[in-house]
Amino acid sequence: MKEFSYERPESLDDALRLLAASGSEVEVLAGGTDLVIAMRDGQSQPKVVVDLKRITEFYPSLMWAGDTVTLSATATMAETVDDEGINKHFPALAEAAVVVGSVQIRNRATLLGNICNGSPAADTAPPLLAYDAIIVVAGPDGTRRVEIDEFIVGPGRTALQDGEIAVALELRLPSRPLGSAYERMTRRKGTDLASVTLCATVDDAGITRVAFGSVGPRAWLRTDESGVLADPDASDEAKAAVFEEIFADATPSVRSLRASPDYRRAMLRVLGARAVRRALRRLQELQGVS
Repeated sequence: MKEFSYERPESLDDALRLLAASGSEVEVLAGGTDLVIAMRDGQSQPKVVVDLKRITEFYPSLMWAGDTVTLSATATMAETVDDEGINKHFPALAEAAVVVGSVQIRNRATLLGNICNGSPAADTAPPLLAYDAIIVVAGPDGTRRVEIDEFIVGPGRTALQDGEIAVALELRLPSRPLGSAYERMTRRKGTDLASVTLCATVDDAGITRVAFGSVGPRAWLRTDESGVLADPDASDEAKAAVFEEIFADATPSVRSLRASPDYRRAMLRVLGARAVRRALRRLQELQGVS
């Protein structure tokens, strides 16, 4: 690991000034679970590391206000998993966060950092896409809010511009009854990276949304408005035809060691059907249907 300057600003303004002064030779650290490894392996060699954990504006790191929950740049996976409101209103996000690494990793890794890392295999990307998360970005020109589907660009790339910091993530409560579920496939149990990640949501109008990752350059969000996937009485053949359209953009890498492209495509259909069934059951529970 090469020598670098370590800065711990106590305000967002100070952090932004440090980024502006350091140009492209700076890295932002929140949890550090990805950055420290990249620096150790020589994949990232910043001259300046700006640690966000002392910035007062980022606390409390998880806050509910009306119909919106805001998770700051310092909100960890563990805090996400433990929050009662997240588990009640966004259960698929809690299911995704709880499988990120080990307990020790979840106590350090941040929810926002999982997205800013730009990994196609990020566990929390599918549920955040399905829940229409908003990323709040601060920079030299002020603050802007970016829909997560526009924030995620590609492998290791986001919509962040030079001198900007992703300062928070916002989730608004669903406007109508919504069931959701998260599924993943790995080579083995434990802390392995997922070969397929998938989240499904179903609302009371029969609209199904499916977000999936680890099968292309980024996670994707697709919607079935036909009502077929949400119909318990629809045939397996009819649902399979809808899934074929939804997963048309899946382009698993042939170089990946985690699973073959054909196997991943096949498992997308399996996990998709499984997640939709669980989402439907949760929707029925919300509606009081036995």
